[in-house]
Amino acid sequence: MELRQAQRKQAKIKLALQGVSGSGKTMSALLLASGMTDWSKIAVIDTENHSADLYAHLGDYSVLHLGSPFTPERYIKAIETCEQAKMEVVIIDSVSHEWEGQGGILNIHGNMDGNSFTNWNKITPRHNAFVQKILQSSCHIIVTIRAKQDYVLSEKNGKMVPEKVGLKGITRDGLDYECTIVFNIDIKHNAVASKDRTGLFADKPEGVISSGYGKRILKWCNSGITISEIKAKLTCAVTVEELREILRTYPEYEKELKPLAIARKEQLSTNIINLNPISGNGNGTSKSK
Repeated sequence: MELRQAQRKQAKIKLALQGVSGSGKTMSALLLASGMTDWSKIAVIDTENHSADLYAHLGDYSVLHLGSPFTPERYIKAIETCEQAKMEVVIIDSVSHEWEGQGGILNIHGNMDGNSFTNWNKITPRHNAFVQKILQSSCHIIVTIRAKQDYVLSEKNGKMVPEKVGLKGITRDGLDYECTIVFNIDIKHNAVASKDRTGLFADKPEGVISSGYGKRILKWCNSGITISEIKAKLTCAVTVEELREILRTYPEYEKELKPLAIARKEQLSTNIINLNPISGNGNGTSKSK
């Protein structure tokens, strides 16, 4: 265990739009994405029966149709396809099918033989792999989550009556917690941030999502140190301990940084040898003149 100084690094946003059917999640996601990059660098993983094509008039974005079975592995493959195509923003519309769609987690679990409780130990890692793919993707990821009104029973005047407590996303509990920003969208298309680690939208009035949202988010993402700047630190390091400290500070970039750190370490060793040349008669002693 080691302590290190906190430092903001450039980030890839992982954002969720949650709302009931008809709230405008798909269009909101597209408009937000358009503020972050060119339309040609936006891809939609469409699980909603080609609904993403309905907004083709907005721009020349790409669509990857994903039909059933909605297994976590097929979602992961779809994300990888977008990454390989050099997309910058990937919209997953929606992730709810991975949970309760045909071939999704609940469907898989319901068709398994044996103990229902222990079967979760077999399929939970598959769902977790999907979540980690979203979090570790080299692209900005926007996911839409279908939502339904949730109710609880409350006592009023001696009677138990149902009380509306807000939106409940159709996905496994905890997915929204992994996102940097979560917007809840109502049927009038107004969005409010229920979670916001950026501080850009927290405690702000509700509003209709536009490309301006994306521009603000992109600026926040790019405000940290870049990997190019980290690499420059490595090439300027003058001690092995300094190299180690850089690697400890940025563990998420170890794969890219480690080869450079090794090369710099060898260069430092060579410089030390060149600064202390050994000239002698072969027995480790210098010749007398």
